[in-house]
Amino acid sequence: MSEMSEINVVVVGGGPSGLMAAEVLSFAGLRVDVFDAMPSLGRKFLLAGIGGLNITHSEAYASFCARYADRQDPLQPMLDEFSPEGLRNWVHGLGVETFVGTSGRVFPKEMKAAPLLRSWLRRLRENGVRTHVRHKWLGWNEQGQMLFATPAGEVTINPGVCILALGGASWPQLGSDGAWVPWLKNKGVDVAPLESANCGFEVAWSDYLREKFAGAPLKSVALGLVDVKGNTLQRQGELVIGRHGVEGSLIYAFSREIRQLLNVHGTATFTLDLLPGRSAERVAVEVGKSQGGKSLPAHLKKHLGIEGVKLALLHEVLGKDQLTDTALLAKTLKALPITVTATRPIEEAISSAGGVCFNSLNKDLMISNLPGVFVAGEMLDWEAPTGGYLLTACFASGLAAGQGALRWLEQRALV
Repeated sequence: MSEMSEINVVVVGGGPSGLMAAEVLSFAGLRVDVFDAMPSLGRKFLLAGIGGLNITHSEAYASFCARYADRQDPLQPMLDEFSPEGLRNWVHGLGVETFVGTSGRVFPKEMKAAPLLRSWLRRLRENGVRTHVRHKWLGWNEQGQMLFATPAGEVTINPGVCILALGGASWPQLGSDGAWVPWLKNKGVDVAPLESANCGFEVAWSDYLREKFAGAPLKSVALGLVDVKGNTLQRQGELVIGRHGVEGSLIYAFSREIRQLLNVHGTATFTLDLLPGRSAERVAVEVGKSQGGKSLPAHLKKHLGIEGVKLALLHEVLGKDQLTDTALLAKTLKALPITVTATRPIEEAISSAGGVCFNSLNKDLMISNLPGVFVAGEMLDWEAPTGGYLLTACFASGLAAGQGALRWLEQRALV
């Protein structure tokens, strides 16, 4: 085992949060070393950009901040310091143009993450930041030194300051495996359990639906749900019928509320309005029209455009006998109940909820009982829907942790 004694400022995790903290500290003239378990930096960042890197969102700032729900208060100062507009300007400073999509989401002009990451890493290298890949953090040894596994064996580091930006537990194959949880708990840090967020949910589909319609998109529907506080929520969009349940953007938008219901009740039921553009009264009229010798599927297709996966869901919920009850059929078209029994595994989730509780941190994101150790990004106990909110908070918290570490170092220099 060897010791890397010349290293003083350490960032563990080479994603957006860690790199932003490294940028702040290196721009202040400090020599920064970034460690990452993967063979290259930004693996999860690159994967997130495969379908088009959604950097942030252009909606009104107050609405944007409200997306962080009960974690808005601790995140607000970070978002104020590095707002969605500030993030766009920062991206422009790397020579990458952005545009606002029709949904209000913000993307790089080229839609890819790689050009942005390459430009950013080049700037960090030019500013003296050193990177160490294939260095997996193993916690602290008995002497309080940070321990890393490397291809050349284990090494120890005793830095003056450390920023932890290891992510949560989603996509563990890219490095975010949550292995850090017991190490911080053993240091007396409060850590909320890591749970699936922006994830799919399991539904006990029939074999027919699973085999015939797995992967089918369910478009132009509205999801309705009563959350744990009794609030009625509704939103229009689309989702996907999976082999094991439901997933897709509309499901992700409600994943926090659905998961909370599961945690309290063991199951969660939401409804789908299969015809959000038509009133319940109009649907009842159309359903009640004489079939004129036509089959029910033909009748529903002609008058309401119901076919394919939507028709299959009606059969799934009502069954053959109840489909003949026109009043019940009309009601179900406007509020088709789906009961989920569990979240899909966290390894499949886009992001994770839970993490280091804010009550274990000071206002600079330093762990109160671990002086000089700061936390950023998805390691923190917050969550947000997809749409640019995840990345924005990761960038903003990385900036905040870097600034906090810089202030702490400056204060120590004055003592």
